[in-house]
Amino acid sequence: MRAVEPDDWAAFARFAEHEERLGDVLNPPRSAEDHRQRAKEQAAATTDGDCFPLVIEEIGTREAVGSVGVHHADPREGCFEYGVTIDAEHRRKGYAAEAVVLSLRYMFGERRYHRCEARVFAYNEASLTFQRRMGFVEEGRLRDRVFVDGRHHDVVIMGILADEFARCHPQGAR
Repeated sequence: MRAVEPDDWAAFARFAEHEERLGDVLNPPRSAEDHRQRAKEQAAATTDGDCFPLVIEEIGTREAVGSVGVHHADPREGCFEYGVTIDAEHRRKGYAAEAVVLSLRYMFGERRYHRCEARVFAYNEASLTFQRRMGFVEEGRLRDRVFVDGRHHDVVIMGILADEFARCHPQGAR
């Protein structure tokens, strides 16, 4: 994983296109310049250590294969959210799991947060299965929370506590 660079805009555009094609999200078309500007803003943004976007790279080729980010971090409550996106051609190769474990290990171990949440569209079985495999449990459901592809869908709130994460992903294990 590495910080976002301005040249990552093309990869971000590709990720967005694949997410839309797979039905993960539907947005109005964005221009190349919009993607360039967003990547430039992310690359220039200062981080406080608790909220950050990262690019997931394939080690051998250094190709951007996805992104992971921590957001909505509240140090007083000890809670944060994360999101991960993997390019369609690189899914099911372990990139997401490795990036999530590293990100959560940092947030729980170094930043001393207590809980992490992830929001998943209820129809996205692959993502729900992934969250469960990572040790997350379903904590709630926001009924008809998002409007995608002409209809409303539930959003499932998944959560994991620091001690649960430590049991599922012990230090030294990948």
